[in-house]
Amino acid sequence: MRRMHRERHLVARIGWLRAAVLGANDGIVSTASLIVGVAAAATKGDALLAGAAGLVAGAMSMAAGEYVSVSSQSDTEKADLSRERDELRKDPAAEEKELASIYRKRGLDRELAERVAHQFMSKDALAAHARDELGISELTTARPIQAAFTSALSFSVGAAMPLLAVIVSPAPYVVTSVAASSLIYLAILGAVGARAGGAGILRATIRVTFWGALAMAITAGIGLLIGKAV
Repeated sequence: MRRMHRERHLVARIGWLRAAVLGANDGIVSTASLIVGVAAAATKGDALLAGAAGLVAGAMSMAAGEYVSVSSQSDTEKADLSRERDELRKDPAAEEKELASIYRKRGLDRELAERVAHQFMSKDALAAHARDELGISELTTARPIQAAFTSALSFSVGAAMPLLAVIVSPAPYVVTSVAASSLIYLAILGAVGARAGGAGILRATIRVTFWGALAMAITAGIGLLIGKAV
């Protein structure tokens, strides 16, 4: 007997992958930029302190921001589902016609669309409308706690990398060491994120590295200007 295999689609990773890549990228870029900017105008100790403070503040900010943002999305999804549930209770026949109309627009003929809509409505009407009318599915539904935890954790891991470079680098080479190592981390992050998401590795790596380098260069320049002014 032939055994059915369960396919694993990359879209299932969207929720945690987006939060993880965003958090790690933000952790590396913001912390490295902060350290480079401070180190360009102050001492290694000041840069380390600023970086540590940036790690804690950034992780908390990412967690709070992701939770609030994704919670808003979740609230919207719940409101739409509640409205759809009421419509199904009040006029199920009209909702079945609406579902059949959606299937016709996707290419099914009228008879088949009506049969499919009727069968879906008989099994789980709300799930059918959530998926095909609202675009809400188990794979893409909002998960605030997961997004918040993933963002905070990945930000902390990303921010720890530039801090490690500060600790192991001699004071005169802090800026160079942090900038160089952070660009390497960003390149690796871009490649890993692209690989996990099934995208092109080279383009993602170049994109992440370029914007990280630009952010650090601008911050270092500002730090030098402020240092000279002070």
